[in-house]
Amino acid sequence: MTNTTTPTAPAPTNKAQPEAAKKATGGKETPNMVTLDQLAREMKMPPRDARMLLRLAAKQTKLYPTLGKDHVARQPWQWTPGSKGLEEARKALSPTPAV
Repeated sequence: MTNTTTPTAPAPTNKAQPEAAKKATGGKETPNMVTLDQLAREMKMPPRDARMLLRLAAKQTKLYPTLGKDHVARQPWQWTPGSKGLEEARKALSPTPAV
């Protein structure tokens, strides 16, 4: 008997594999995103308070139209630098001047 080797087919690629790897690393694949923690440090407030204020602001669609649209429920708050959503988040977290 002769041993002939047949070319093997490449292993099937799993499209969900990169997503699983991204979840395993904590989703920190995109370093150019501004996170809630970074924004809270910039505004000098605890992240918990910032999250609460952003949730309230996202409901006010007339004042902050893109803030509520950009955020997906049960997902972390994050924005691309220079985006309109980030501007609205900064506006929502900025202290209001006393009248």
